[in-house]
Amino acid sequence: MTAQEYEQLSAPFRSEQGQRWLNLVNRLLTRSCYAAYPLCLALLLWQRDPRLIRAVAVPAVSFVAVSVFRHLCDAKRPYEVLEIRPLIHKDKKGKSFPSRHVFSMFVIAMTFLWLLPPVGVLFLLMGAVLAACRVIGGVHWPRDVLVGAAVGIASGVLGFWVI
Repeated sequence: MTAQEYEQLSAPFRSEQGQRWLNLVNRLLTRSCYAAYPLCLALLLWQRDPRLIRAVAVPAVSFVAVSVFRHLCDAKRPYEVLEIRPLIHKDKKGKSFPSRHVFSMFVIAMTFLWLLPPVGVLFLLMGAVLAACRVIGGVHWPRDVLVGAAVGIASGVLGFWVI
């Protein structure tokens, strides 16, 4: 993606109201995922559901692996390379690949898909919207969010259905 392509992609959100909406959707999607997941775990614990161990372990192990890989790659973010003003405020340098926000949303979506399929589908859709927000917001490259989603899905498939 070039600076011109980014400007075209983000143009509909460059107004004050557009930026407000983009940031609101980004925050709401992130927070809803990070609130729903612990509630789900608490419910599994309360019900003494044996699936609790895998519902904790699969996302946790995957998250650590993605975090280590991200640290080692230390890929630059679009606003570092293209000299653009991101619509989602971020001062962080590097650690762009893969998107951990998107990865987290998708691995949690896979957890829900395993436990409560309709909720899982909803979170997969929310993950796609979050991925678009992160690219439009200028904090991730398209490859960052695509790989984040793919790794989240693969982690869920391996952790919940293959192993």
